[in-house]
Formats: sequence, structure tokens, C-alpha cells
Amino acid sequence: MKQAAPLVNLVVSTGEPAGIGPEVSLAAALNFLREQNGVAITLLGDDRLLNLSKNIDPALINRLQIQSIKLEAPVVSGILNSQNAQYVVTLLDQAINGCEQGRFDAMVTAPLQKSVINDAGTPFTGHTEYLAQQCDTSHVVMMLCATLPSGFLGLKSPRDLRVALVTTHLPLRDVSKALSYDLILETIQIVNRDLQKKFSIANPVIRMAGLNPHAGESGYLGREEIEVISPAIEAAKGMGIQVSGPYPGDTMFDPESIAQVDAFIAMYHDQGLAPFKFVTFGNGVNVTLGLPIIRTSVDHGTALDIAGKGIADSSSMLEALRLAYQLALNQRKQP
Repeated sequence: MKQAAPLVNLVVSTGEPAGIGPEVSLAAALNFLREQNGVAITLLGDDRLLNLSKNIDPALINRLQIQSIKLEAPVVSGILNSQNAQYVVTLLDQAINGCEQGRFDAMVTAPLQKSVINDAGTPFTGHTEYLAQQCDTSHVVMMLCATLPSGFLGLKSPRDLRVALVTTHLPLRDVSKALSYDLILETIQIVNRDLQKKFSIANPVIRMAGLNPHAGESGYLGREEIEVISPAIEAAKGMGIQVSGPYPGDTMFDPESIAQVDAFIAMYHDQGLAPFKFVTFGNGVNVTLGLPIIRTSVDHGTALDIAGKGIADSSSMLEALRLAYQLALNQRKQP
């Protein structure tokens, strides 16, 4: 008799307690457990925020664990309280540690409120940067993923849209001086390597944006393309990576390219994520590339205005669980 494969163990950091994180985490976890028999899920958070219905199928409960971490202060839905900032950071730390120790195969994060953590005295730029710090990784890459359906934009079949970023949470005025040959080349290498190892794409096709309008117009609208972006692309090509560019940001995401390209790389946050979110309608998943662990996340914020009202859409969290599960399976196949 063939032995069943071991369960894929996912851990969810349920995020800002006053936001929609706890409710979408629980809803999506239950939906995914119904959908996939080969997974077990641990939700990290105060059990008072993660109330299980008494009518839940016992078979699901066997694969769902709530690891309760106590809040520092009472929670009012939609009202931020910096006293609970450390609670949010503790959720992250426990998820990271569990993945590093091998207890979990991947971690999924619900949205948090960066301002609350900073107000509490802990410098915090975002999930991506914090994960890099805690995993002692010098360079990670933020990438968003979503599946576009057949027929959308004329696509003949469903297609995964992936958009990675060279810089993440920076003021726009700081982007140009943050760009360097090494940063861009390393970003291309990380995207290429993780598409191969985590996404099981043997020969990824990558398309890279320029920084300036018209990709600099041969230097008349900026020289970053000439001085740092193009040299990094050429170096990556010399390593056997299938990367092209730099392309103007306003024409890079044409339908023909979406049908052929495995990942697009943008120079800064809104250049890549504005078009991505416009066509994915909140169903995107955030993946951190370059980490020694697997991490996915929703592509939306804490939605304080609808928290606690029972109307939050858990579809992005469900997609994040699905992708974390698939990446964990892919990783198991690696030699």
C-alpha cells in the first residue's frame, strides 16, 4: 500500500488585530482545508480573535491549529492601538522561527499596520525588509503574483502575471540614488534563481523596466538606463539569464508580453504594482524572493474601515495559501 505523502505545514501570522487579518486568515484557512487534503495550517494570534464555529467539520479541525498569543491590550475593530505593536511583531517572529526550524514548510502573512509598530518605538519599514533582517539575508526581492484568466486582455489560456521590484518602500525622490549596477544585477539573479527553484520554471523569461519616461529617451530624459540598468541587464545575459530591456514603464505590460514573460521587474513600487493591481482586482499574492524560507502574503492592507463587520473578502489570503502550498511542494522536489 502506497504511503501517503506527509502534510504540508503552513503557518499564518494573522497580522494587525484591529484590522481584517484575523477574520480573513480564519476564513481562508477553513476554505483551503476543505479544498486541499494534503495541508495542515497553524494560525498565530489571540484565540479571542479567532473564534471557531461549533459546526465546523471535525476532519478540518484535525488539520487546523490555533497557537494563541495573547494581546497586550483589548482590541476594538478598526481602532489602532500601539500597545499591541509587539504582539504583531511576535507573530512574525514565531512564524519565521518555525520555518527556520523546519516545523513549518512556508509562512503566510496577513496585513499589518507599519505606522503602529513605528509609533511603538520599533523602526519598521515593512514585512519584506523585516524578513530579510530576521533571516540574515542581505538582499530580498518583493514579487506579486496572480493568475489572469483565459480571454482577459486577449489571452488564449490562463497566464500567471508576476511583477518583481528592484526597490520597495522608498520615497520616490530616493529611488534614483538607490539604484546601482550591483542592486539591479542581484535582483535579476534572485528572480531568475527563485523562479527556477521555487516556481519550477526551468528557463525563466524576464522583462525589465527602465526608470525614466521612454526608458530615458537615449539619455535625454535621464541617464540611469545607460549608466546602470542596461549594463546590469547585459551582465545577466552573459550569465545565461533570459532577460531583456530596459522597456518604458508605460508599454512594458502589453498583452503579447504577458503571454510570454514569466516575470516583469520594475524599478520602484508603483511602477510595477499600479498596473499589477489594476488587472488583478485584489487577488494578488505577495512573495518574498531570496529568503531561505517560503513566505507569501495578501496584496491588500488592514482595511480598518470594514474590520469586524464580517464583510471582508478573504480571496487574496486564500490565493496566498494556495501559492505557499505549491511552492512548498516544489521545494520538496528539489535535489
